[in-house]
Amino acid sequence: MLTGNVIRLDKTITNNPGKWMRSLVSRTGEPVIRKAVNQAMKIMGRQFVFGRTIKEGLARQAKQPPEHKMMSFDMLGEGARTMKTAERYFELYKAAIDAVGSATKADGADPHDRSSVSIKLSAIHPRYDEVNETRVMVELLPWLKELALKAKFYDIQMTIDAEESDRLDISLRLFEALGSDPDLAGWEGLGLAVQAYQKRAPFVIDWLVHLARENGRKFAVRLVKGAYWDTEIKHAQELGVPDYPVYTRKQATDISYLHAAARMLDAQDAIYPQFATHNAHSIAAITKMAGNKRYEFQKLHGMGTLLYKAAGRVAGKPIRTRTYAPVGLHEDLLPYLVRRLLENGANSSFVNRFMDADVPVEEVAGDPITAIEAAPALRHTLIPTPDKIFGAERMNSKGCNLMDRLDSEPLVAALIERKNHVYEAASIVAGLDVGANPVNITNPANTAEIVGHVREARDEDLDTAAARAEQAQGSWDALGGKARAGILNAMGDALEDNRDLFVDILVREAGKTLGDVIAEIREAVDFCRYYAARAEEHFSAPMVLPGP
Repeated sequence: MLTGNVIRLDKTITNNPGKWMRSLVSRTGEPVIRKAVNQAMKIMGRQFVFGRTIKEGLARQAKQPPEHKMMSFDMLGEGARTMKTAERYFELYKAAIDAVGSATKADGADPHDRSSVSIKLSAIHPRYDEVNETRVMVELLPWLKELALKAKFYDIQMTIDAEESDRLDISLRLFEALGSDPDLAGWEGLGLAVQAYQKRAPFVIDWLVHLARENGRKFAVRLVKGAYWDTEIKHAQELGVPDYPVYTRKQATDISYLHAAARMLDAQDAIYPQFATHNAHSIAAITKMAGNKRYEFQKLHGMGTLLYKAAGRVAGKPIRTRTYAPVGLHEDLLPYLVRRLLENGANSSFVNRFMDADVPVEEVAGDPITAIEAAPALRHTLIPTPDKIFGAERMNSKGCNLMDRLDSEPLVAALIERKNHVYEAASIVAGLDVGANPVNITNPANTAEIVGHVREARDEDLDTAAARAEQAQGSWDALGGKARAGILNAMGDALEDNRDLFVDILVREAGKTLGDVIAEIREAVDFCRYYAARAEEHFSAPMVLPGP
């Protein structure tokens, strides 16, 4: 009975996994649920993963009809946490390039007619980020060049996949090093994925065109919508940055996609355009824009086959399509699978709406420009900017994105300017500096460095402070909640306005990292504003507290 249910659900489980699971829970017991989940994972594994190994994937590819044979193989796995894991993925990528290159020698005259390999840089280095740029360029770049030289030897494409927006800058520096390396001259297979939901997408395309022309190269560019939207939104809110790196409306992403596509198609000398999409309007628009220019579409394995078949019938000829084919074991599936489910399970997802018989065809394939013109605002009205996520109650504390040079460089410059500053601190009682004789405070990372001097409170200072606090209690109470809230808010603003000073003190006196220090200052600011809001809410007027 279970097997029959699972097989019957095979075609619907990926469209609405939550509904399927709730239905199963209501009809079965715990042991069966566990078995069903395991079986469901296997079903979804087969749905989204092309093979457990590159050998298995190539064997399956060989059985595909000619129009479906062109693929981009991707080894599942990302976010290596140790060099040992990174080395394992590096060896897997090398083996994949060898296997794909050897198996596809007769498939085409140039790399754009043959199957290719996609790589994730986070899988082959545990510190692949902006903060560790020096280490990345020393350790990761040689590995990356080795993979590129191997792909050049076989004359196949090697595409660097896009990841979170914080990694865009470092990925472009790595790509620039490869794109200007004389050892890779004469090869058109070096590729990069660009995410249209990032506001920087058109500028990245312009940069790639300039880099290609400057070095006499041609790059394969895969334009995608973007798979980390939820993460980008939440991360920006957590960081307290001024705005999001991605668009908040899906229609804006679709428009950005078409804008970037036009720029790519206009640079045929510098870019081989590859358009990864499952959106009918995007396919139709690009087909119309491209005319007789050379390009290709890309789709995910397990998705989009019917859509591209229908598009081919409308166009009067087969649509040139490459399939993105993940390869790996089921234990490496989860991150990839979650992204696919988030994309396709969203209410605004084309795939979700395409499979919903209740949604009119005109709405499924609607023009994004018309849709966004009809929206109440260009921004999503339910997604406030990161500084306003707490609404009218209070402002979010300002953060500093250390992965963004434009954001972090002013802070670093301020720290360099203060590096020799010696601080003087005392105990403050009744507005006066008091305390014992000054004591040296040294940097725990360099005990020879004197950060400053502090006058610690004496017994008589403590007695005076307690007495003065008792005297002030009545007038403090009489201020009321609103006035005290104003003082707390002023404290929070002063902390925020003097962030660079406090960062310098906390780094040099306590030996803390920049990330920890920024989080600590923001927490203090948030506390001031949070309790100011509570003071206004609960202490502006007398209130009756309920008893037991």
